[in-house]
Amino acid sequence: MAMKRAAVSAIRGFASSGNSASSLLTRDLHASSGSKKIVGVFYKANEYAAMNPNFVGCVENALGIREWLESKGHQYIVTDDKEGPDCELEKHIPDLHVLITTPFHPGYVTAERIKKAKNLQLLLTAGIGSDHVDLNAAAAAGLTVAEVTGSNVVSVAEDELMRILILVRNFLPGYHQVIKGEWNVAGIAHRAYDLEGKTVGTVGAGRIGRLLLQRLKPFNCNLLYHDRVKMDSELENQTGAKFEEDLDAMLPKCDIIVINMPLTEKTKGMFDKDRIAKLKKGVLIVNNARGAIMDTQAVADACSSGHIAGYSGDVWYPQPAPKDHPWRYMPNQAMTPHISGTTIDAQLRYAAGVKDMLERYFKGEEFPPQHYIVKEGELASQYR
Repeated sequence: MAMKRAAVSAIRGFASSGNSASSLLTRDLHASSGSKKIVGVFYKANEYAAMNPNFVGCVENALGIREWLESKGHQYIVTDDKEGPDCELEKHIPDLHVLITTPFHPGYVTAERIKKAKNLQLLLTAGIGSDHVDLNAAAAAGLTVAEVTGSNVVSVAEDELMRILILVRNFLPGYHQVIKGEWNVAGIAHRAYDLEGKTVGTVGAGRIGRLLLQRLKPFNCNLLYHDRVKMDSELENQTGAKFEEDLDAMLPKCDIIVINMPLTEKTKGMFDKDRIAKLKKGVLIVNNARGAIMDTQAVADACSSGHIAGYSGDVWYPQPAPKDHPWRYMPNQAMTPHISGTTIDAQLRYAAGVKDMLERYFKGEEFPPQHYIVKEGELASQYR
């Protein structure tokens, strides 16, 4: 079985580096065939669940795989209750084999939970971004972590473009005027601009960042990007984007900054008070990556002072965002719940991807290489 071979390989790797293989061996001993207990953590849709037959990413519709799983003799439990020692997820941690989570309503998989989950073999993310999992703990425990790479990159890139335009054109004050019965053109126009000619920089140019650059090209912007790896010359020529090796040299040049990097130990809190102070006064920021990349209070303070003229995104830390989260109340924000990557089209793609990986898992087959986040004790390059 491929999963068993992976566990054995991981044991050898850890043993040779002086690490204890006991936790890995425990996982291997539980890697048996037969009925599996699979738990999914998704957001609850309530009355909206029945409004669209393709709305599969919610608790009620459970990725559309319940009938298939149960017909094969597996147990499938789905919940939105994920926080605290008495939550529904916690009850199933000790004996589940597979945990499916999602960035949009993340079930935080801590080292403590991994330690309790003696039967756990596989962690799947329905979507993109597995930073809600303690990846180092998962690697040390010999777990496989995978996500549906590419499933919602178009959805997120389109959403980022929308947010850029909303901020540049000062759209939200106009909308609020309409619903309040007001009419004050000057109150909108005094800070509404064209996107053409502005300098837009993306911090990260992976799948989403590249798609955004392609979509921005027709707006005749000055496009910059910073990434660990330079794009190939053909794609650079196609987008007209210029590579900036030094992030801190790029940022002050930008009228608009878009965050497109994963959350790692290196990127957590990257945009703190000091880095924000070096940005161009009046900068606009779009962040659909991860909320924890930003220093929460530093962003709120900069929006209040006007140093950041507009901030928009759909990612918060933690999620769901508490009612007293400062980003809810700071001026010049266009925030939403975490929605960019969970369009109906994206849901169908990541549901299909989860089903495909489960099918491969039951058969002991390998996943598509790009889906692995943790495999054989090694983290994917973007999380190292």
